[in-house]
Amino acid sequence: MASRTSPTVRRRRLASEMRRLRKEAGKTREEAARFADIAPATVSRIEAATHAPKVADIMALCKFYGLDEERAEVLITLARQSRQRGWWQKYGEVIPSWFEVYVGLEEEVSDVRTYQSEVIFGLLQTEAYARGVLLADDDVSPDEGERLLEVRMRRQRLLEVADRPELWVIQNEAALRREVGGVSTMREQLSHLAELSRQPGITIQVLPFSAGAHPSMHGAFEVLSFSDRRDPDVVYVDYRRGSIYLEHAVEVDDYAQLFDQLRARALGPDESRALIAHIAQ
Repeated sequence: MASRTSPTVRRRRLASEMRRLRKEAGKTREEAARFADIAPATVSRIEAATHAPKVADIMALCKFYGLDEERAEVLITLARQSRQRGWWQKYGEVIPSWFEVYVGLEEEVSDVRTYQSEVIFGLLQTEAYARGVLLADDDVSPDEGERLLEVRMRRQRLLEVADRPELWVIQNEAALRREVGGVSTMREQLSHLAELSRQPGITIQVLPFSAGAHPSMHGAFEVLSFSDRRDPDVVYVDYRRGSIYLEHAVEVDDYAQLFDQLRARALGPDESRALIAHIAQ
């Protein structure tokens, strides 16, 4: 996937490898830090993927863990790639750090399964609808809203590349009926949604009101998958001032099963498209 290379994904993969290597070598973080002449907290941050590590630090750790030149070069290359700047970083003044991580992961995702309860999924929003959503927050100034809108529209270029991700979106009927930005904006948004649902690789299902109570009434979530098996799936759940990333296999499996339960309760793609068209009218 050379056309989509994300420093965030590289840093995450590097962190996983460095954790594994240290444990296989039977070393503590303190021992590794002492050998590399860095603070134990730096080793922790490298293994948690919370910052882009220095290449020299990775070289020293590879030596401590006894890697040969070929294996070490792979990790050193990952370290260099993880220090590159993503396009989204120039918007740092308006994108919170917790969402920068998400955009970085999204850049290299191969498959997205998501349930959306209150709003249309971000990658499927029209510009007018997105503006209405962003400016609904009184804490966001008009200037900030426009910058955030620019980021959201830039993210949608992901659907224009040759190796674009597969999307499977379950939209709660409430999101389709909630009037954002006025009648004309919603009609445009729903028509756009119906049109996208006909494209290969994009599946949209509506969870209707008639489905009643369901197992994800606590809110929206996304399951992100990657083409490289070295990059495990991750679940993304956001809230007003932050987000949670779940990476343990048992947690990811739980949300994957939750998605399957919702998919079974939702209308099929053709029925969903018909309901979207009906609401648009």
